[in-house]
Amino acid sequence: MSAQEAAGERPAKILLTKIGLDGHDRGSRLVATFLRDAGMEVVYTGPWQEIAAVVNLAIQEDVDLIGVSSLATDHLIVPKLVTALNEAGLGNVAVVVGGIVPDGEETMLYDAGIAHVFHPGAGREEIVGKVSELVSAGREG
Repeated sequence: MSAQEAAGERPAKILLTKIGLDGHDRGSRLVATFLRDAGMEVVYTGPWQEIAAVVNLAIQEDVDLIGVSSLATDHLIVPKLVTALNEAGLGNVAVVVGGIVPDGEETMLYDAGIAHVFHPGAGREEIVGKVSELVSAGREG
């Protein structure tokens, strides 16, 4: 039983997705396992999603956080996802990016409202800890 379940809260609900044309999803499947093993509920879309579909799924599933994996340059369209989430009234849903993100582009992502960037090699504890922290902050505020 997770700490959230013990406190009477529903487990954190995480949407993991890939937007754009990047089809490499091994890392996101591994992260899904990390989060599930930590007691979180994970909705996994697989690759090639459109922003509107991700926003609609976030609404339908009432998610706490969206994780976007990028091994190509698809992280460059994540700011459009943040804008679409805000327009849909989901500004409280944190968005994180995992994968290959050059330093200059990481700054652009943070400026656009991304909550965190995980680089290749991020470990289970780092990912689970940061996601848990972001979910708690989103539920409080």
